[in-house]
Amino acid sequence: MNNTKEYLQRFEDTVNIYLQDLEAYNMEQLLLKPQEDKWSLGQMYLHLIQSAQYMTFRNIEACRVMDATPEIAEVKSDAGAAVFEKGGFPPISIQVPASKEYTPLQPESKEQLIEGLNEVIQTMREIEPLLDSIPTNRTRPHPRFGALNAKEWFCMIEMHYRHHFLQKKRLEEFLEIKI
Repeated sequence: MNNTKEYLQRFEDTVNIYLQDLEAYNMEQLLLKPQEDKWSLGQMYLHLIQSAQYMTFRNIEACRVMDATPEIAEVKSDAGAAVFEKGGFPPISIQVPASKEYTPLQPESKEQLIEGLNEVIQTMREIEPLLDSIPTNRTRPHPRFGALNAKEWFCMIEMHYRHHFLQKKRLEEFLEIKI
Protein backbone atom coordinates (compact mmCIF):
# COMPACT_ATOMS: atom_id res chain seq x y z
CA MET A 1 0.00 0.00 0.00
CA ASN A 2 3.00 2.29 0.19
CA ASN A 3 3.11 2.58 -3.59
CA THR A 4 0.19 4.88 -4.27
CA LYS A 5 1.37 5.37 -7.86
CA GLU A 6 0.79 1.66 -8.41
CA TYR A 7 -2.72 1.93 -6.92
CA LEU A 8 -3.42 4.92 -9.14
CA GLN A 9 -2.38 2.94 -12.23
CA ARG A 10 -4.51 -0.04 -11.17
CA PHE A 11 -7.41 2.33 -10.54
CA GLU A 12 -7.08 3.86 -14.01
CA ASP A 13 -6.95 0.36 -15.54
CA THR A 14 -10.09 -0.60 -13.60
CA VAL A 15 -11.97 2.55 -14.62
CA ASN A 16 -10.96 2.00 -18.23
CA ILE A 17 -12.73 -1.37 -18.10
CA TYR A 18 -15.86 0.34 -16.76
CA LEU A 19 -15.63 2.99 -19.48
CA GLN A 20 -15.04 0.49 -22.27
CA ASP A 21 -17.91 -1.73 -21.13
CA LEU A 22 -20.20 1.30 -20.78
CA GLU A 23 -20.04 1.69 -24.57
CA ALA A 24 -21.88 -1.64 -24.95
CA TYR A 25 -24.88 -0.62 -22.84
CA ASN A 26 -27.89 1.36 -23.99
CA MET A 27 -29.88 3.61 -21.63
CA GLU A 28 -32.65 1.05 -21.24
CA GLN A 29 -30.11 -1.50 -20.00
CA LEU A 30 -28.51 1.04 -17.67
CA LEU A 31 -31.88 1.76 -16.02
CA LEU A 32 -33.29 -1.78 -15.77
CA LYS A 33 -33.32 -3.27 -12.26
CA PRO A 34 -33.39 -7.04 -11.66
CA GLN A 35 -35.72 -6.46 -8.68
CA GLU A 36 -37.29 -3.39 -7.12
CA ASP A 37 -34.91 -3.49 -4.15
CA LYS A 38 -31.78 -3.98 -6.31
CA TRP A 39 -29.73 -1.41 -8.18
CA SER A 40 -29.58 -0.98 -11.92
CA LEU A 41 -26.26 -0.98 -13.72
CA GLY A 42 -26.52 2.81 -13.99
CA GLN A 43 -27.10 3.15 -10.25
CA MET A 44 -24.04 0.99 -9.60
CA TYR A 45 -21.94 3.29 -11.80
CA LEU A 46 -23.28 6.36 -9.96
CA HIS A 47 -22.55 4.69 -6.62
CA LEU A 48 -18.92 4.24 -7.61
CA ILE A 49 -18.60 7.84 -8.75
CA GLN A 50 -20.45 9.35 -5.79
CA SER A 51 -18.77 7.22 -3.11
CA ALA A 52 -15.39 8.51 -4.30
CA GLN A 53 -16.53 12.12 -4.67
CA TYR A 54 -18.64 12.49 -1.55
CA MET A 55 -17.11 10.07 0.92
CA THR A 56 -13.58 9.07 0.09
CA PHE A 57 -12.18 12.34 -1.26
CA ARG A 58 -13.74 14.22 1.66
CA ASN A 59 -12.08 11.88 4.16
CA ILE A 60 -8.70 12.23 2.44
CA GLU A 61 -9.06 16.00 2.63
CA ALA A 62 -10.08 15.78 6.30
CA CYS A 63 -6.92 13.79 7.03
CA ARG A 64 -4.87 16.39 5.17
CA VAL A 65 -6.16 19.41 7.08
CA MET A 66 -6.44 17.75 10.48
CA ASP A 67 -4.49 19.70 13.12
CA ALA A 68 -3.29 16.94 15.40
CA THR A 69 -3.76 13.38 16.48
CA PRO A 70 -7.27 12.79 17.86
CA GLU A 71 -7.48 12.54 21.63
CA ILE A 72 -9.03 9.09 21.42
CA ALA A 73 -6.90 6.83 19.28
CA GLU A 74 -9.07 5.28 16.61
CA VAL A 75 -8.13 1.86 15.30
CA LYS A 76 -8.74 -0.09 12.15
CA SER A 77 -11.37 -2.81 12.59
CA ASP A 78 -10.57 -6.48 12.01
CA ALA A 79 -12.49 -6.26 8.71
CA GLY A 80 -10.41 -3.23 7.72
CA ALA A 81 -7.15 -4.94 8.61
CA ALA A 82 -8.16 -7.99 6.57
CA VAL A 83 -9.07 -5.90 3.52
CA PHE A 84 -5.72 -4.13 3.50
CA GLU A 85 -3.79 -7.33 4.21
CA LYS A 86 -5.46 -9.05 1.23
CA GLY A 87 -5.47 -5.96 -0.98
CA GLY A 88 -9.17 -6.21 -1.72
CA PHE A 89 -12.67 -6.79 -0.43
CA PRO A 90 -13.94 -10.33 0.10
CA PRO A 91 -15.92 -11.67 -2.89
CA ILE A 92 -19.30 -11.31 -1.22
CA SER A 93 -22.39 -9.26 -1.97
CA ILE A 94 -22.90 -6.47 0.53
CA GLN A 95 -26.50 -5.31 0.84
CA VAL A 96 -27.16 -1.98 2.50
CA PRO A 97 -30.80 -1.13 3.20
CA ALA A 98 -32.24 1.31 0.69
CA SER A 99 -32.18 4.90 1.88
CA LYS A 100 -32.48 8.37 0.44
CA GLU A 101 -28.90 9.12 1.50
CA TYR A 102 -27.28 5.92 0.19
CA THR A 103 -29.28 4.65 -2.78
CA PRO A 104 -28.16 6.40 -5.97
CA LEU A 105 -30.72 7.87 -8.33
CA GLN A 106 -30.90 6.55 -11.87
CA PRO A 107 -28.39 8.18 -14.23
CA GLU A 108 -29.60 10.86 -16.61
CA SER A 109 -27.33 9.77 -19.46
CA LYS A 110 -24.31 7.70 -20.40
CA GLU A 111 -22.41 10.97 -20.72
CA GLN A 112 -23.09 11.69 -17.03
CA LEU A 113 -21.41 8.39 -16.13
CA ILE A 114 -18.47 8.91 -18.48
CA GLU A 115 -17.88 12.43 -17.16
CA GLY A 116 -18.18 11.26 -13.56
CA LEU A 117 -15.66 8.45 -14.01
CA ASN A 118 -13.24 10.78 -15.76
CA GLU A 119 -13.63 13.36 -12.96
CA VAL A 120 -12.78 10.69 -10.37
CA ILE A 121 -9.64 9.72 -12.35
CA GLN A 122 -8.61 13.38 -12.57
CA THR A 123 -9.10 13.92 -8.83
CA MET A 124 -7.12 10.76 -8.05
CA ARG A 125 -4.26 12.08 -10.21
CA GLU A 126 -4.34 15.38 -8.30
CA ILE A 127 -4.47 13.73 -4.86
CA GLU A 128 -1.79 11.06 -5.32
CA PRO A 129 1.25 13.40 -5.19
CA LEU A 130 -0.04 14.93 -1.93
CA LEU A 131 -0.40 11.67 0.00
CA ASP A 132 3.20 11.34 1.24
CA SER A 133 2.89 14.72 2.97
CA ILE A 134 -0.13 13.64 5.06
CA PRO A 135 0.91 12.04 8.38
CA THR A 136 -0.36 8.48 8.69
CA ASN A 137 -1.60 9.07 12.24
CA ARG A 138 -4.31 11.36 10.86
CA THR A 139 -7.28 9.10 10.35
CA ARG A 140 -10.98 9.29 9.62
CA PRO A 141 -13.40 6.50 10.52
CA HIS A 142 -14.89 4.25 7.86
CA PRO A 143 -18.26 2.74 8.89
CA ARG A 144 -16.99 -0.83 8.52
CA PHE A 145 -13.20 -0.68 8.38
CA GLY A 146 -12.49 1.68 11.27
CA ALA A 147 -9.75 4.30 11.25
CA LEU A 148 -8.17 4.85 7.83
CA ASN A 149 -5.42 7.30 6.96
CA ALA A 150 -5.31 9.27 3.69
CA LYS A 151 -3.28 6.64 1.82
CA GLU A 152 -5.66 3.89 2.94
CA TRP A 153 -8.70 5.91 1.85
CA PHE A 154 -6.99 6.50 -1.50
CA CYS A 155 -6.17 2.81 -2.03
CA MET A 156 -9.63 1.76 -0.93
CA ILE A 157 -11.16 3.50 -3.97
CA GLU A 158 -9.44 1.06 -6.32
CA MET A 159 -10.41 -1.91 -4.16
CA HIS A 160 -14.02 -0.69 -4.04
CA TYR A 161 -14.26 -0.26 -7.82
CA ARG A 162 -12.70 -3.70 -8.37
CA HIS A 163 -15.13 -5.25 -5.86
CA HIS A 164 -18.11 -3.98 -7.87
CA PHE A 165 -17.01 -6.08 -10.86
CA LEU A 166 -18.96 -8.90 -9.14
CA GLN A 167 -22.18 -6.86 -9.13
CA LYS A 168 -21.49 -5.68 -12.68
CA LYS A 169 -21.16 -9.29 -13.84
CA ARG A 170 -24.44 -10.27 -12.14
CA LEU A 171 -26.25 -7.34 -13.76
CA GLU A 172 -24.80 -8.14 -17.18
CA GLU A 173 -25.98 -11.73 -16.80
CA PHE A 174 -29.44 -10.47 -15.84
CA LEU A 175 -29.44 -8.18 -18.90
CA GLU A 176 -27.94 -10.96 -21.06
CA ILE A 177 -25.09 -8.68 -22.13
CA LYS A 178 -22.00 -10.41 -23.47
CA ILE A 179 -18.86 -8.39 -22.74
